[in-house]
Parts: sequence; C-alpha cells; structure tokens
Amino acid sequence: VRTWHRTHYRPDNVLLYLVGDIDPAKAVETIKEKFGHIQADKQAADISIASLREEASDLATALNNGSVKAAQSWHFPPVRHDWCVQKDRAVAKELQVPSGRIPLVSGEAPVDEEGEPKEDPGYDLQLQESYDLDEKVDFLETKHLEPGKDIRPHMFKHELLQAFSLHLFAKRPVEEIIDLDSFRRSMARRVALAALQIRLNVGGRSDDPAFTFVEFNQLDSAREGCAVCSLDMTAEPARWKDAICKSLAEIRKLGLYGVTPGEMERYASSLMTDAEQLAAQGDRISHGDQLSYLMETVANGHTFMSPMQSYHMTAKALSSLTLEEVNKAAAELCAHVTGFHKEAEAVDGPTIVVACMPKGVEDPDDPAYCDEEALVQTIYEACQQEVEPEEDVVVPHTLIPEVELNEAMVSNPPGWLSGKFSDGTPDTAPDSLTRPFTLRRLSNGIRVGVAPNTAESQRGHLRLVAPGGRDAERRLGFKNGAMAVGSRTMQEGGAFGPWTREQVELFCVDHLLMVEIKCTEEALVFDFVFPTTNVGNLGFGDDVKLGITGTESVMQILREILVGFKWEADALGRSKQSFRSSHESLQKNLEGLSTERVAEAMTGHDERYLSIDVDAVNDITLDEAKLAVMSQLSPDNLEVSIAGDFDVVEVLEMVYKYIGTIPADSNSEFKVENKVLPEWTGRVPKPAEPGRYIELELPDSDPRAVAYVAGASPNAWGYLADGTTVTERVLEADKRASDFDKQRRSHPLFAYAALGLISEIANRRLFSTVRERKQLTYDANFSFSGFERLLGGWFLVTVTASKEKAQLALDACKETLAALRK
Repeated sequence: VRTWHRTHYRPDNVLLYLVGDIDPAKAVETIKEKFGHIQADKQAADISIASLREEASDLATALNNGSVKAAQSWHFPPVRHDWCVQKDRAVAKELQVPSGRIPLVSGEAPVDEEGEPKEDPGYDLQLQESYDLDEKVDFLETKHLEPGKDIRPHMFKHELLQAFSLHLFAKRPVEEIIDLDSFRRSMARRVALAALQIRLNVGGRSDDPAFTFVEFNQLDSAREGCAVCSLDMTAEPARWKDAICKSLAEIRKLGLYGVTPGEMERYASSLMTDAEQLAAQGDRISHGDQLSYLMETVANGHTFMSPMQSYHMTAKALSSLTLEEVNKAAAELCAHVTGFHKEAEAVDGPTIVVACMPKGVEDPDDPAYCDEEALVQTIYEACQQEVEPEEDVVVPHTLIPEVELNEAMVSNPPGWLSGKFSDGTPDTAPDSLTRPFTLRRLSNGIRVGVAPNTAESQRGHLRLVAPGGRDAERRLGFKNGAMAVGSRTMQEGGAFGPWTREQVELFCVDHLLMVEIKCTEEALVFDFVFPTTNVGNLGFGDDVKLGITGTESVMQILREILVGFKWEADALGRSKQSFRSSHESLQKNLEGLSTERVAEAMTGHDERYLSIDVDAVNDITLDEAKLAVMSQLSPDNLEVSIAGDFDVVEVLEMVYKYIGTIPADSNSEFKVENKVLPEWTGRVPKPAEPGRYIELELPDSDPRAVAYVAGASPNAWGYLADGTTVTERVLEADKRASDFDKQRRSHPLFAYAALGLISEIANRRLFSTVRERKQLTYDANFSFSGFERLLGGWFLVTVTASKEKAQLALDACKETLAALRK
C-alpha cells in the first residue's frame, strides 16, 4: 500500500485549489509553511521495491511521452486515444497514437559499464503485444463496415437488466477555448446540440418511438483527457432496432442539413438567457460548484471567466454567429455517424459502441435477440436511411392573445377574497401584502400564496396542488392507478387551445420552463420552475425585441392546463409504457421489491401505497384516466403557491388576470361525489398486530441482503391514524406537566420538530451501534413516511449488510430502537 501511495501520490504530481472567502497572500504563505518542506525524492525513497524505485522516473517519462497528459494538459491522465475526427480536421502529431513500444528513455541513450549503449526495452503503452492469460480476455474487435469505416462494438448482458441501452461515442481532442473565435465555435456546437436534443425529445416521440430515453452531447472531459461525443439511449428490448434507426436518423439529419433558421434564433436566445441568469446568480454560486468549474476549466486549457465575463462574451459571440457556422459545427459533431453512409467520406478512426441488455434471449428470431453482428449491421443499415431536412415549426411567442384575455376578464370578472383558515388563524386581508407571504383567495375559489425570495436570482417556482391523489382514486371508485396514469398522461401530452403538443413543448423550451406533473398518495402536484425575466427574446444588444416574462409564460401554461387541456391517446401510451417499465424493473430490484413487501404488510395490501402492476396499467382507458384527474381540478379544490425573485404586486396582477378569470364551475362535469365516506378515507391503515417477520429471496449477481424494521407512526404534523395527535398522547402520559409545557406542546409545529429530532437521534444511534460498535453494516437509515394530509404513516429502518450478517444487523437495529423507547 505504501509503495502504491508513494509511487502516485507525490508532491510533484499534486494540484492544490483554494476557493472561498480567503486572503490570497495569507493562503500562499500557509501553503508554503505546511507543504514547502515535503520533497518528492524523500517520498520516492519509501518505495520498497528497489527495481520500481530505480525505474520510476523512466517509467513515468514513458507513460507521459506522447500521451494527452504530455501533449495537451498536465491535468489529463497519461493515456493515448484512438481519435475519431473528420479527415480535414487533422490531429496534432504529438497526439497521434504511434505503433510499437514507447521508448523508456528520452534524450541520450544510457550506457553499460563498458561504455556500450544499453538497449531500451521500451514500454507497450497500448498493450498491443501478446501476454500470458490473453486467452482468458475478451478483446474488443474492430469491425470494418466499408473501407476506412470502422466500428468497435462491445456487448454486456445480465439477468437483472430490464432494458436495452446503447452508448455510441467518438473521442476527439479537446479544443481549448481561449479567444473569441474558439468561444464562438463552442457556442455554435451548443446551438446545434440543443436543436438535436429538442428534436429527439419533442419531435422524436410524437409517434410513440421505441426509445424511452435518448441524449446526444459532446463534453470536454478532463478525466478522460478528450472530448467525448456520445449518443446515450435506452429502449424496450424488443424494439432496440427501431430505437437505433430513429435516433441515428435524427443525428444524420442534423449532420447533413444542419439547423433551421427558427431553431438558430430560438436556441441562441435561450443560451443568452441562460448566461444572463448565471451572471445574476454569480455571487450566490456555492464554493463547491465554483471549485468544480475552476478545476474542469483549467484542466481542459480553457480561459476561466466569471459569470459576468461569460455573459458579455456570450452576447458578443452570439450577436455575430451565423447559420453557416452552426451548420458546420453540426456536421463536425455528427461526422462519426454520417460517415457510415456508403457514399459519404469516412472519418479517421473508429466509432465505439457499447450495448447492454437482459440476458437469456437466445432465439435469433426473437425481436429482443441481439449479438455483435446484429448490432453492427443495424447501425450500418440505419445510416443508409434517406433523411429529409427538418421543417421549421411555428412556435408561438405567447399562448393566450391579449384579445382572448380581455374577453375572459369581461365574461368572468375576477376578484380577491380574504384567506380563511380552519385552525383558528385570523383571516388575511384581500387587498394588502403581508410578510413573509401573502395569502388570499380568488373569487372562483382558488387559494393563492405568494412569497418573494431572492435566494435564486431571476428564478421562480410555482406549485399547484389538488388534494386527493391515490387516496381519492380509491375513495371515488376509480380503477387502481387511474389517477397516477392520468397525471403521467398530462406530463407526456401538452396540446391545448389551437396549439399542438410539439408547439407547446417548444414554447416551454424557448421560455426555459420546466414542468413536472405527478400523483402522490395524497395529492396531484404540478410543479413549474421558470425565469422571472423576459425570455423568448429576438435579436441582441440594441436591436433586441423582448418576449414575455417567464412568469407570464407559466401563468399561461397553468391556465390552459386547467381549462383547455387536450387528452391524447399517444400520450396515454407513453404514460402506460413508463409505468410498465417501472413495475417490471421493481421485480428485479432487491431494495425496491423488499420495500414493496414491507408496505404491503404495513398497509394490508392497500393499493394506494403500492406500485401499479402491469395488468392494472393496461386496463386503464383514456377516458378513465381523464375523468380521474379532471375530477380533482375544480377551482375550489386547488391551491397555488408561488415563490421567487419577483415583484409580488406584478405576480398577483398576473394571477388575477390569468387564474382569476377561470370560471368557478370549470371541470364541474367531471366531479364525482361521495355519498358515504369509507372508514379508511384520508388515513393510513394500522398495521396488524402482533408484528410479522417477512423474508424475501431474490436472485442477484452479488450476495447481499437488506433488512428492514417498520412500524406505525404519526404523519408529518403529528396526527396518528386513529385521529389522535402526538400532543394529546404526550399530555396524557405526562399528568404533571406545567402550564408552560402544556402551552409549548400545543404549538402547531411541536410534533413536526419532535419527529425531526427523533429521526436525527435514531440515525446517529444506528450509526454508532450497528456500524461503528458492532461493525455489521456500512449503512443504516431511519426515516418517516412524512405524509401531510393523510392521517398516520410509518417509520422505516433500512440496513444493508452481507447475507451472513443480515440477521445480526436486523437484531441490532431492533435493540437500538428498543433502547430509544426507554
């Protein structure tokens, strides 16, 4: 161990970075004082293997000689790469991979005792020669598709894998960004990459494509010592060929025809807005993020810029960037794919492809069957497809015209009402601002809370909550999973009014909106993250034409979701596929499946708290999913909370216009009434007594185990399943409590704070007992379910261990909890 450490962790092989609120001069003096006396020679003297100590310097020279570390950046690893570049993009001579052995000695050749030159054995850096045990190693073989068109495939199969995944990449030298020209080229690449990614994510899934995830990117990697241009994709095993064909067709389309003028305009504007927001948040970037950025920038040889400097450079570069420059960058990015066409010019170097898939498919006629030959052939055939240039999509600058909004103001005049509360809190005024947040109600019944927060400059977050979730799904008599599948269908869809899903998604992209719709056990939750400045701007500098603000954009989206959403069959299909994949993956996941079994036992197989199986998902129709979700979206059942770096008065005015004009009877046709509320409504079932012991055996490639301890607990606010509270239980147990203690324990946040302390104390005791003292596990964790609207919940202790120690670890956890109760 010491030899290894002294060989590699030497003072002359170390870089020290400091970022923070420090005095540079004092920091330099401290560094000299603490590290100045440490010498590399002294460290090397501790290497116990004499031959290694003697050859260490020569070996280091050989390792670095001709590598990216020596040729480009001392921060890079001492490796050489098989580059994959266009023929007109020559790789510097010092970065090219030489054949044969690398000389161990540079400069004058050493001589023996008689003065004769010693033979330099050299160093086989690329491990190209024959070695012992080579027959036990699977070497990557380069396939020749056409003369000069090489691909290097590798496949990995495992019985626990659920999906087909593909990683197709090419290695290119890092291009240093040191002046305006190189910065412009990097901006051109970013515009081209943004256009392709949006095509894959938005347009690529219009017809329910085979891939479930796809990403194309090129990143400068200091760890790899190169720029990696990669396609990452996952798909259903039976549809891997379709997925490859579709994704490679989009890449070829970009490489051959470039981006459209509309894409160029929109994504350049988005880059400008991104740079503006980063500059606004410049003094709030954490030291850790700043340090990572500094190290990566310096390692790759780029010029380090502050966020404000980067903003000014971005404005200067984008203001003169042309469509031709972007399309040239697109051709370079996609060259390793377009070059596979039989009539295209080949690139220099191999393209590497790694595919991972489930093990066990042996029938060549099975659509899920894949071997190296089939993989390479599919990629080659996909690159022979004819592709047409992308058509420009008309993306609206605003979703709701001013005329339409004015008509809504006349037909459904909005109004503010005071906020009312059921816990005795005084009503809030409908016409004044309060701190730290302003709470009101609109005349249509929607509750509104607005709070200014400058923690993230020029950013805001809006959350729409409709209480109900999977609890309402069961209470109202909908099919199991209808609410969850419906909410995911909304996420996968997006068409409303006169706009298609593609137009709406591109509107969100242009205005930097992030939308997430999910169904929990107790609510439907719509989350929106947005910029609070003008976005979707056209032009630069004095010629800029401002778009609407991100805040107004998100209000338009929210209004249309509530009153104009179009439910589409293809969106339901994508939603179902997502749930099917999740459930099938759960069946082979040790932690996930065992947690599911614990939840089944804790809740008496209550479907509200369990995953949705494949048969239940397949049984849900579009109308059933629509009815389940829309039944929850009546205005009197909705709450909107908004926080961000904005002017509260302006935001309230937008809420007033866009949300206040929604009719109070909206979605009333979907409302489902409960005649009699079941006993279990709004509460978590109490676990059966006495407690049970469950054991689950799941095939796994590694011998490991997970143990759990679970039991009933209050919800986040201290309410138990039977309706009693933590405060009532504590006061009942402590008959001698003083008036002060009674008052303190009656505080609304008493239980919340007490449960937080219990969680922290339990975690610390588990760590000290199970891990440190008994050394039975690496990790033990205590957590509460933390429901907010449902009464009751459960606690869960999770401990990972070897199979041999799992029972001992479980017993130790139970002992720790028992000791905590005392």
